[in-house]
Amino acid sequence: MAYKLDDDVRYAKTHEWVRMENEIAIVGISDAAQDLLSDVVFVELPDIGEEVTAGDAVAVVESVKAAEDVNAPVSGVVIEINQELEDTPELVNDDPYGSWFFKIKPSSSIKNELGRLMGPDEYAEFVEENAH
Repeated sequence: MAYKLDDDVRYAKTHEWVRMENEIAIVGISDAAQDLLSDVVFVELPDIGEEVTAGDAVAVVESVKAAEDVNAPVSGVVIEINQELEDTPELVNDDPYGSWFFKIKPSSSIKNELGRLMGPDEYAEFVEENAH
């Protein structure tokens, strides 16, 4: 199955995406992730000011099928959360690249961390290989 990809983001193997805008890391989950979860019914977001390390579980997304952690793809401090998702979590299903979860002011290791993430083509290949 071909999932929607965003050419402006980097992807983690745990299906989070990160988009850099003005030195801020915006984080959400991929189209593949929301499809695997199916109907998202609840989102638990981190606290503003929380320090996170790349790979740490910092949020939770629940669907009618399962609950999954949302990991920080980069390290830093959470500076904003998308409160709209707390009231209307199904936005993740409708627009996975527009419905971000949280924003991080990255730490100094951002370049190395972004380098470990996948581009769209690499991520598409990863999803295809792991779909079986």
